[in-house]
Amino acid sequence: MKTIFFLFAAIAGVLLAGCQSTNCDTCTKPAATISSVAPAVATASAANSIPPREANPGLRKSTYIPRVYPVDERGFSPVDKALAKAYAREDMVTNDADGSLNPFVLKVISGYPLDGTYQYHCSWKPWEYDIYNGVTQDQWYRGQVVAKAYPDGSRVSYCCGFTFEVFIRAMKLRNIQSGVDPDDFNGMTFGDLFNALQFWYIEGKGDSEARAVTSYGLGQRITNFEEARPGDFLSYSSTPAGGHAVVFLGWLRDDSKDTNKISGFKYFSSNLSGNGLGYAQAHFSDCTKTGKGVLRNYVNIAHVGAIKDYKTFNRADVIQRNAYAPTQPTHVIYLPEPKK
Repeated sequence: MKTIFFLFAAIAGVLLAGCQSTNCDTCTKPAATISSVAPAVATASAANSIPPREANPGLRKSTYIPRVYPVDERGFSPVDKALAKAYAREDMVTNDADGSLNPFVLKVISGYPLDGTYQYHCSWKPWEYDIYNGVTQDQWYRGQVVAKAYPDGSRVSYCCGFTFEVFIRAMKLRNIQSGVDPDDFNGMTFGDLFNALQFWYIEGKGDSEARAVTSYGLGQRITNFEEARPGDFLSYSSTPAGGHAVVFLGWLRDDSKDTNKISGFKYFSSNLSGNGLGYAQAHFSDCTKTGKGVLRNYVNIAHVGAIKDYKTFNRADVIQRNAYAPTQPTHVIYLPEPKK
C-alpha cells in the first residue's frame, strides 16, 4: 500500500490583499476554523474514502486527511495529460500575426476539465499563503515552486491563482514550441517571478496582472477595450464590492439599441458557482437593470506580447512586494507497497 507523508509548517504574519471579494460568485470568505499545524499521515485506502475537499470549505490545514495525489501512471494530472502532446511539440500551436502569448493561453485553458472536479477554495481566516497560492498544482520556475497547490491533492483554486497558473503554463508552452528554455521568462529570476506573482494577486496599491507584465518587459497594459484579444488577462472590481481575475475571451455588445456598446465580456476562470473552473460572462453595472455588475472604470487588462518584443527591465526600478514568503512545499512521497 502506498503511503503519503505531508509535513508543512505555518508562517505567521502573512498578508492577503488579492482576491478581495465578499461576493459568493467571486471570492467568498469561507467559514473559519481554528487549527494548529501538525504532520499528517494517511494510507491510500483511507485517503480515497474521504469526502471531496470542496464539500467542506472550512476544512483546512491539520484538520484535513491527505489523499493520493490524483495523477496517472506517468505522474500526469488531467491537465498535464490533455496538454502532453503540445508540450512534446507533437501538437503545435499556431502563432497569431503578432506572435503574442494569446494562442498559447487559449490552448492551455482548453486542457482543464469542466466536470466540477477542479473546485474553488480560498480561505480568509486564517490565511493560507504558507501552504497554498490558489493554483491547481505546484507551479515551478528555475527549480523552485513559485506557487503552491493545496497539499491534499484536491486541485482547488481561486481566481488570481488560477490565471497565474495559466500564465506560467502558457509561457512555458510557448518557450518549448519556440525552442527557448522553458524557465526563461525574459531573463526573470525566481525572485522576479515571485514578485510578479504578488503584483498579479494585488498585494499592494496599483497592483494588477498588467503591472506584473509591464514591470518585467513581457507586454503591455490595454486601456482601449477594442484592443483586447481573447487570451488576455483581465481583472475587475464590481458593485456590490467585489472583484475577480479571469482569462478574457471577448466582449459582449448591446445590439438591442443599435449602439454596439460594449456591455460586458466572456471569460474563463475559477470560482464558478458549483462547477469550479469554466466559461462565464459578466456585465458592466451601467448596462444592468439593477445597477449591479462590473465597474467599467476599474478594469485592468494585461497583454503578453511576442518573445521578440520583450523589453529589457531594470530590476532596481521595479517595486518590490513582501506580502509573504516564497516558502517551498514539502513533497508528496510515494513509498512502494510493502512486501508480504
